[in-house]
Amino acid sequence: MYRPNLMFFVLYFSLECICRSQSDIYSLNYIYTSLSKPLELPGIHEFTAMGLMNNQQIDYYDSVAKKKIPKQAWMREKLPADYWDKGTQSRKSKEQWFKVNVDILMKRMMHNSTDVHILQWKHGCEIDQQSDGTLKFIKGTDQYSYDGDDFLAFDDANMQWVAPVVQAQPTKRKWDGVQILNQYTKGYLEKECVDWLSKFMKYEDKEFSRADSPPRVYEFAKKAKTAGHVRLTCMATGFYPKDVIMQIKKNGVPLTERDGVQSTGVLPNDDDTYQIRMSVQIPEADKETYECYVDHRTLKKPIVVKWDGECCDCSSGTAVVIGAVIAIIVVLILISVVLFVLHKSGTIVFPGLKTTATGNGVAFSGVNTLEYGKATKSVMPQLIK
Repeated sequence: MYRPNLMFFVLYFSLECICRSQSDIYSLNYIYTSLSKPLELPGIHEFTAMGLMNNQQIDYYDSVAKKKIPKQAWMREKLPADYWDKGTQSRKSKEQWFKVNVDILMKRMMHNSTDVHILQWKHGCEIDQQSDGTLKFIKGTDQYSYDGDDFLAFDDANMQWVAPVVQAQPTKRKWDGVQILNQYTKGYLEKECVDWLSKFMKYEDKEFSRADSPPRVYEFAKKAKTAGHVRLTCMATGFYPKDVIMQIKKNGVPLTERDGVQSTGVLPNDDDTYQIRMSVQIPEADKETYECYVDHRTLKKPIVVKWDGECCDCSSGTAVVIGAVIAIIVVLILISVVLFVLHKSGTIVFPGLKTTATGNGVAFSGVNTLEYGKATKSVMPQLIK
């Protein structure tokens, strides 16, 4: 199947370590997947197609139901029946196109019909919503893959097709020879796709407008890899919208990237809120005043949390307590062993507990364990019934 290339994003922040998200990225993609033959497996169809908005499924079609259906309530409520009827006819046409072309590729790749082969097509667009609400086109995607490997992709900037494998060269030459096709592809990615995405965003916002949420701020320190140092971390989470200002201050002065401050940047939570973390390595014995500063539009005034000088996992009272607990456990084990030996030798007899001789020493009778809710003589449950 199609395997999207991994995207690595480098997070930058200013010298003042003010991390502010200036925009939001939105995407609309359609993915079509065709198998060379049915697999006869539940939920796996010879042909499927789906729409994804911000990586969330919004519509679906497969070769069994043969009907384009909404996967979000706002899609069902906002779009007329005519939209779904036309969409169904379009998906049926694409299903036939894929059936023909997957056979063509199998012959070109010199693959037999015994194995299952997969042809996939992904196309869509990404836009950047600025802080003033305006939309900016970032990039368009139109690419094909065969058996999980890139086969053909459209270069939107140069308005031509790119063939990463020799077998795709004939298709590249043919499609590049039809300029109107390339012009249409570019127009769809940069205009039509963006228009649909903008419309869907409005529908979704009206249906699921999220209330602003203030950040919860925490500051803590953990042992650093460098001996004698701790890593002081400032964390803000649960806030919406995502624009936020965060600083780690030392004696009231913001620390910068040159001081070793690292940031995760603003990241999404599962509940549609956001989080951000900043950290810096400092000497464990440092007695200066450190504080976490966070400002957000939901706050009447910035939140300032001072570090109490404690370290979560450094050698301190916590370690002493853990050591004491371990020592107590060891003593109890030793006592149990001694009592067992004394009981075995007959020096001590426990009421209600008798010993029976076995080939391996002593077996306790009258003491049962539980196995899957049943009393048995076995300590370990059976793995195979």
